[in-house]
Amino acid sequence: MKFTLRLVSAIWLSVMLVIGAFAYLQIRDERERLVSDLQRRAVLIGEGLSDALEPAAARQSSAAVERILKKLGPAQRGIAVYDRFATLMAATPDVAGTLPPSLPEVTDTVSRNLPTQGFRVLGDVNRFVYATPLIYDNQPVGAVAVFLDASHLNQIEWDRWSYSAIRFLVLAAVISIIAALVVKVSITRPMAEISEWTRALRSGRPVPPPNVADANLFGPLALEVSRLARSMQRAQAAAQQEAALRLSGESVWTEARLKQFVGQQLAGRLLVVVSNREPVSHVWRGSQIHAQAPASGLVTAMDPVMRACGGVWVAHASGDADRETADARGRLGVPVDDPRYTLRRVWLTKEEEQGYYAGFSNEGLWPLCHIVHTRPIFRPDDWAYYLEVNRKFADTVLDQIKDAEAPLVLIQDYHFAALPALIKAERPDARVAIFWHIPWPNFEAFGICPWQPELLAGMLGADLIGFHTQYYCNNFLETVDRALEARIDWERFAVTRGEHETHVKPFPISVAPEFVDEPPRISRAELLRRLGITAEFVGVGVERIDYTKGIPERLRALRYFFETYPEYRERLVFVQLAAPSRTTIKRYQDIQHEVEDTVREINQMFQTKTWRPILYLKAHHEHRDIWAYYRHADFCMVTSLHDGMNLVAKEFASVRDDDDGVLILSRFAGASHELRDALIVNPYDLAGMAEAIRAALEMSPDERRLRMIRMRHSVVEHNIYRWAGLLLSELARIPVEMAGAKAS
Repeated sequence: MKFTLRLVSAIWLSVMLVIGAFAYLQIRDERERLVSDLQRRAVLIGEGLSDALEPAAARQSSAAVERILKKLGPAQRGIAVYDRFATLMAATPDVAGTLPPSLPEVTDTVSRNLPTQGFRVLGDVNRFVYATPLIYDNQPVGAVAVFLDASHLNQIEWDRWSYSAIRFLVLAAVISIIAALVVKVSITRPMAEISEWTRALRSGRPVPPPNVADANLFGPLALEVSRLARSMQRAQAAAQQEAALRLSGESVWTEARLKQFVGQQLAGRLLVVVSNREPVSHVWRGSQIHAQAPASGLVTAMDPVMRACGGVWVAHASGDADRETADARGRLGVPVDDPRYTLRRVWLTKEEEQGYYAGFSNEGLWPLCHIVHTRPIFRPDDWAYYLEVNRKFADTVLDQIKDAEAPLVLIQDYHFAALPALIKAERPDARVAIFWHIPWPNFEAFGICPWQPELLAGMLGADLIGFHTQYYCNNFLETVDRALEARIDWERFAVTRGEHETHVKPFPISVAPEFVDEPPRISRAELLRRLGITAEFVGVGVERIDYTKGIPERLRALRYFFETYPEYRERLVFVQLAAPSRTTIKRYQDIQHEVEDTVREINQMFQTKTWRPILYLKAHHEHRDIWAYYRHADFCMVTSLHDGMNLVAKEFASVRDDDDGVLILSRFAGASHELRDALIVNPYDLAGMAEAIRAALEMSPDERRLRMIRMRHSVVEHNIYRWAGLLLSELARIPVEMAGAKAS
């Protein structure tokens, strides 16, 4: 209430000052205009009488002057004639009785022989006085004074001030009422909600948080209150989860447990994560900057880890508004509304991005490692850009850790095979790990790469190399054994080159148990209404548009399904969420056209007036958008032709706390080794996939429930926090003397 009173008082004072200032200026201008009008009239009268009065004034004939004034008639009023001594000679009756013996304006005119003007109160009437000299034969002989009624000036000025006062009262009252309502709706009520929320949290009641206060309106204090309240909720939820786990005797890794573990293991040492993909990019949409999370399994996995551990994430700046949202060194806090770690962006030229990312990484290493019948392309220029960008990232990481003692550097994926050796060469005290998110093929296949020795030597600069499965670890060790002079310890899965030892271990990556914080409250009916469809069954696929994901094979399996089981036509709609990816590469352009053509062909083949079998949504989708599709789908299809892990399968299971839904999973995805209760399929077998779709739709509720419970248990137990904990624990166990040895 005090705030509202202060605000209203400030509004009244501001309005009064503004209206008062404008009223003063308006009245001043109006008065000047009226005075100018009086002056113009007085000049016309005075100058018009001068010629007739000058001879009579020269003779000092009062009678002649009076005759002239009388001759003018009653139309002319307020005129007086003075001799050369400023003594009154004659005046019109209306002013004759009010004139003083001496009039300063007349005296001034006679003495200076110049016109003079001013205001005088004569007979209780405010008059404008204009005196002009009378000259005869170039000699001053007197003066004529014109008196015009100016009493209306005061009345007009008073009316203007009265009108301004009324306007002030009305305007101030209206603005005050509106301000009071805005304060109540925009400030008082939200602050009351935040206060009620914090009270509920302190009392132990799980209440969903209100909307975060607008920082522009409330300022940093209100934003920090919201952040503090959210932190309290996270801490309370973590404590409750930890207590429940202890009661049940389970040892599940949580965000809080990982944070505590990292605090003990790292002992304040800096953790740096390096990846090509940044956790959040900023893009221009019209004149506004929008933040978006990329469609990346790596980001899905690593963002919860960084939120728990803190540290610095070094990544390529991919958004066209990234510079506007970072400081001069490319740094910003993430998440933006509640920073828990630092993002350090690295700027690349178009040539560097094309050669390093689109060229060597995704036209060379990506198809080489996935073996999906797409020929790898290796160009010397791309390799040169790859090394150049790796050096640029090395410089950024080294700058970031220059003041850190024994930092930990966790490098992500195939974009940075040369980076471990570059960092260790300058900072041998740093513990460096690289995790390879894609498959590692057998040594014959990898031998295609012209720069195989250089890549392997760069990776072996790390202290620890991680893959998703033991099979990939074995392939890597065999590749090293065939390509380099090194000692392989098959019992400890380690490679020794010179004095440097590198451990090679499997760390199956996963997702956070909570796919999104505060999931949207959207029902299945609402989702179908938004999509504009009606269906008894809904299937979903979520991918980047990539030739390794088996999207065309999946679509052809759906066509085979509708041909084989026509009873499901007009009952099932399959929704494919597809995020465009690497669109500058021709192979990705081709797969995008192939997918679109296949969708069009199948819909034209089966659709009716009210139904089409496939809904194709090609766009970038945020996790909050995808959640509803996972939650309400009867089945989810993951049909990768070759995949290191594939986190879509685990995301789907993590969302289904209703213990429903069926996962159809490719045997060639790493996730199939863990999620054995999915319907495992060969994506090249169209009939087998069609049969899996039929089995998913006809599976009994009890079987669906048991399968999903087991898959969810696997995802929860082997979550991303456990992955990070095991990897960091393995890295932290490296002896100091080994970490201090130079890489060969």
